[in-house]
Amino acid sequence: MTAPERFVALVETSAGRFAIEVVRAWAPLGADRFFTLVSCGYYDDSRFFRAVAGKWVQFGIAGDPVVARAWRGRMIADDVLVQSNTRGFVAFANTGPGTRAAQVFVNLGDNAAQNDWEPGFAPFGRVVEGMEVVDRLYSGYGEGSGGGMRAGGQDGMFEQGNAWLDARFPLLDRLVRVGVR
Repeated sequence: MTAPERFVALVETSAGRFAIEVVRAWAPLGADRFFTLVSCGYYDDSRFFRAVAGKWVQFGIAGDPVVARAWRGRMIADDVLVQSNTRGFVAFANTGPGTRAAQVFVNLGDNAAQNDWEPGFAPFGRVVEGMEVVDRLYSGYGEGSGGGMRAGGQDGMFEQGNAWLDARFPLLDRLVRVGVR
């Protein structure tokens, strides 16, 4: 799906609501993918599985493992970096060139050093309302609950979905639903 040139995604969580303004000109492939995933309800009833205070919070593995596995290998090409990974900006996670699929993160601080990573993390949006909600998402597990994208540390989420996370990391905040406003 082609995203509108600008749209706002309203994210309802167990900690409150926040809004992401998506600007297609910043990262058109990323904006289109995010719009597609939001439009089909991919992120609904999932978890913020990786949160590192002052760094980032990540989501994007569907709670239903069948859905998560279906999207796991659907990669999109890289966008050229236009915006920087500073506080409030949102980008797709990747493990190298051409590996963006569905996982996104919100920068909680200045992560401009991420701009130098090959291929980089091209922000497609920014939090425009409710950054205080993003800041308070549970980060007590740090990298332990969802880091390891490169090392295969997320396999349990893809195999068992929310059940795997809920059994091992019960304090993770929930992403209830995301819609276009």
